[in-house]
Amino acid sequence: VQLVESGGGLVQPGGSLRLSCTASGLPFSSYYMSWYRQAPGKERELVADINGVGNIISYAAFVKGRFTISRDNAKNTVFLQMNSLKPEDTAVYYCKAAGSLMRWGQGTQVTVSS
Repeated sequence: VQLVESGGGLVQPGGSLRLSCTASGLPFSSYYMSWYRQAPGKERELVADINGVGNIISYAAFVKGRFTISRDNAKNTVFLQMNSLKPEDTAVYYCKAAGSLMRWGQGTQVTVSS
């Protein structure tokens, strides 16, 4: 089982990024997928999650209205579209798969700075 994130990088405040997490080795559509983030010196926190068929979605209050989680089960991929980025969104972003197993990706760095 492997989760591979991509799409992180450096962006100016107000900019956008789209993160992707592609899974292999698991029945993807049966798994709840989540995005978490961890800033330096802080606890890892939940950003958003989505159920297997994509009709149950929740967001942390601090990203609601700016971030959108979605999934493409045909491609075994979950996405996080991040708009109106703020410096406080700077963190390593991780995806997590939860089902009969639980797995984390390796993380992708997002830096919001002018």
